[in-house]
Amino acid sequence: MVNKSYKTAACIGGGVIGGGWVARFLLHGWDVNVYDPAADAQRKLDAVLDNARAALPQLADVAMPREGKLILCDSLEAAVANADWIQESVPERLDIKHMVFAQVQAACTESAIIGSSTSGFKPSQLQENALRPEQIMVAHPFNPVYLLPLVELVPSPANGLGIIEQAKALLTSVGMKPLHVRKEIDAHIADRFLEAVWREGLWMIKDGIATTSEIDDAIRYGFGLRWAQMGLFETYRIAGGEAGMAHFIAQFGPCLEWPWTKLMDVPELTDELIATIAEQSDAQSGHHSIRELERIRDKNLIGIMRVQKDNNWGVGELLNQHDERLKQLG
Repeated sequence: MVNKSYKTAACIGGGVIGGGWVARFLLHGWDVNVYDPAADAQRKLDAVLDNARAALPQLADVAMPREGKLILCDSLEAAVANADWIQESVPERLDIKHMVFAQVQAACTESAIIGSSTSGFKPSQLQENALRPEQIMVAHPFNPVYLLPLVELVPSPANGLGIIEQAKALLTSVGMKPLHVRKEIDAHIADRFLEAVWREGLWMIKDGIATTSEIDDAIRYGFGLRWAQMGLFETYRIAGGEAGMAHFIAQFGPCLEWPWTKLMDVPELTDELIATIAEQSDAQSGHHSIRELERIRDKNLIGIMRVQKDNNWGVGELLNQHDERLKQLG
């Protein structure tokens, strides 16, 4: 397939998340400029790309675009100069992000869109003292970025409707599901759920109720599979039977007032608790290397998503729609 768009993305940071962004764009025919000053950046990026090249094409039933050109740049300025989309994936420190955005905006075009992979900061925080705040927004993905389609797109009042719609269309074109978060909130939508579950898990370990393996089993063999294909509210709607969601809420709503969780109470991460978690996690997964775990994860995700693709349901419907877009480009 000939690449007809000739788009260019710049990725600032090539680690786990940044490298996933590189793979997502590159394998959809974009040329990608990467800037990462770490000494081992290329080695880490190559490992992510190897996994992505093996995994992503398995989700498509039509030809993928011809892979774009990857350029490792010596400077941030060189990376962003000709970019249509710029993705920042630097450490989660606001001072570092502000410094990076200042450098980016001094060198990029005014028409470029700047997305941040931040998992917690609000766009208005990222835009503070920016040269062109309307150019910057949150584009928070999920690991592995080259497989998982969700990206939380969070603008602030400084971002106009035009750039928001442009960002949504661009992300859709590379097979992603942009979730437009209409109101700024710390940690957006998904990470707030993840933080709540994580917090409860820490308490269960601290109180000796469950191990890391048992907690993970409760998710991956039970409600995690339901959530993967139907989410939270649609799952609960079915739980209400023929009477529907209202019946479910009437039946189970009072439970929310019962002391079932310690949701707002965070355990102190003492050395003892950290060691306990680390030991349990090692016992659970230490016999696999990180690369092995990534490949196992990718195969499992492909299986789940391809089943949904056959049924044209949830993420499978999205993949089928994306196949049609790729077919039309061929």
